Amino acid sequence: MTKRILVAAMHKPVEALRIATGLTLADATLRVAMWGPTPRSEEAQMQLEALQFAEVPVDELPASADERWAELARRIVDSDIVYCV
Repeated sequence: MTKRILVAAMHKPVEALRIATGLTLADATLRVAMWGPTPRSEEAQMQLEALQFAEVPVDELPASADERWAELARRIVDSDIVYCV
């Protein structure tokens, strides 16, 4: 059975993207949830391109705090492994 991994990019989004890129080597289904806006720096873009190539979804959570927490909770429950960065 394939593990489902969630990377929640909360406080260090570029580091979370870097971790997610490394996890593409794992035999797992990987998703990334961005707590805030997706970073646009050159460093972040390199990671985002690698994740796009690996067909890993990178989603921004809803803007409203209540909706954001609810969506993050749903994704956590739906995952086998969760990294909060």
